[in-house]
Amino acid sequence: MSDSRWIAGLASVRLDPVSTARTARRMTLLDPESCYRAVKSRDRRFDGVFYTAVRSTGIYCRPSCPARTPALTGVTFHPTAAAAQAAGYRACKRCLPDATPGSPDWDVAADVAGRAMRLISDGLVDREGVEGLARRVGYTPRHLGRLLVQELGAGPLALARARRAQTARVLVETTDMPLSDVAFAAGFSSIRQFNETVREVYALSPTDLRGRRTRSTARGTVSLRLAVRTPFAGRRMLDFLAHHLVPGVEVAGPGWYARTLDLPHGPGTVRLELADAASVGETAFVPAEFSLHDLRDTAAAVERVRRLLDADCDPVAVDDHLADDAVLGHLVRATPGLRVPGQVDGDETAVRTVVGQQVSVTGARTVTGRIVVAHGRRVETDVPGLTHLFPDAVTLARVDPESLPMPCARGRALVGLAGALAAGTVALDRGPDRDDVRRALLDLPGIGPWTADYVAMRALGHPDVFLPTDLAVRGVLRGLAGDTGEPADPERWSPWRSYALMHLWNTLMPDTPAPPPSSTSRRPQKES
Repeated sequence: MSDSRWIAGLASVRLDPVSTARTARRMTLLDPESCYRAVKSRDRRFDGVFYTAVRSTGIYCRPSCPARTPALTGVTFHPTAAAAQAAGYRACKRCLPDATPGSPDWDVAADVAGRAMRLISDGLVDREGVEGLARRVGYTPRHLGRLLVQELGAGPLALARARRAQTARVLVETTDMPLSDVAFAAGFSSIRQFNETVREVYALSPTDLRGRRTRSTARGTVSLRLAVRTPFAGRRMLDFLAHHLVPGVEVAGPGWYARTLDLPHGPGTVRLELADAASVGETAFVPAEFSLHDLRDTAAAVERVRRLLDADCDPVAVDDHLADDAVLGHLVRATPGLRVPGQVDGDETAVRTVVGQQVSVTGARTVTGRIVVAHGRRVETDVPGLTHLFPDAVTLARVDPESLPMPCARGRALVGLAGALAAGTVALDRGPDRDDVRRALLDLPGIGPWTADYVAMRALGHPDVFLPTDLAVRGVLRGLAGDTGEPADPERWSPWRSYALMHLWNTLMPDTPAPPPSSTSRRPQKES
């Protein structure tokens, strides 16, 4: 069998999100012969999906590493960088395997391992320990540890350690922060732990790593490059974010977007440069500049911005599935790599969704801006226009619904939602099961299927959501069906209906990153 056919078969196994046999997929994925053929082809699409460890050198690499391919008998394959490290391997200094985008399986499957990985990447283990992580995903610490070892080859502490090591390497190499600050910014509890981990993972001391740095930043400001798979429709991501921005919380301009961040240890801001990356199956980088009140929030800030960018999406798999559709295909081919914009705070996304029920985008933006001014926390930033943090759920839960600049019924729905978020009845941190979250949302007065599904798509990263009652989507589908003579069947687009929905909405987005003065984008019918 040819290498190309092996690669195609491996991709089909890895990207099957409707299968419930996650363990079986992992075992098939790590079949040595299949993985080895992917390594021989140096296919960048598998970077971050599995890792190759070379016994003779004690090094693990990404599949696309340009080094000479070792013999099959001399390598082993691991599902995560943490698993390779736990087996005694150190990271390759040439291909930097821990700098790849995360596995798209984590978003697609949304099983226990995937949900736990997202929380670990957000730094939850550093803040709340393994017990806090287990509580968020609904398991005992012991059972969660067994599941993660079975699925990902490493337990929660090892996975968190690998994340800290990668964050530390980036900060050491790209900033002039004192190494003691780097240690705590990366989540280590002591300088000794930081030094020992860096030496073990990279076979270099932190001081030696610093000699490899490529650029400098001011203390408290961290400039990084966020890895994304290609193709990446960065310009359309910018258009969407700019079209929906909330005054005081977000600003945008030609080629860039910035916003405030409400992080575990204090406020921060991020400024992103967003451009298209048209190459297929490679890794591109989004320049990001973070300004943080507390450098311990570095990892959390990076993970939340990666969610916003849908950075771990596998665009090749999505586009291949949708591009041949008679109704949708020409839109997909015209805009390859379109992402589903995510969120930096699930509670904020839910509140903004309720505010925007049955009003234009301009109206929702205006109303939300008034709520921010009245109830958000004012912060000082270096970015003109960024003046407030979005109001948290605890604050909004105490607001009199009658005082909100919206119809009373929607005001009561918003305050009720905020109360559920504050009490933990609804959790939008990607820890709980998506179906459980949807049911909890639908139990709240004023929250209907459109709102619950929109929140699932953007706050929970659900890849297979479609909104059949959305008036704008209905209009676009009628027009496409008339042009092609083919009836639209969203079921054909599963399991990537969220991306299909974005392609439909994309036809309505303005072509400039500046918000238009008079948008007529419509919202769905009123929900009760």
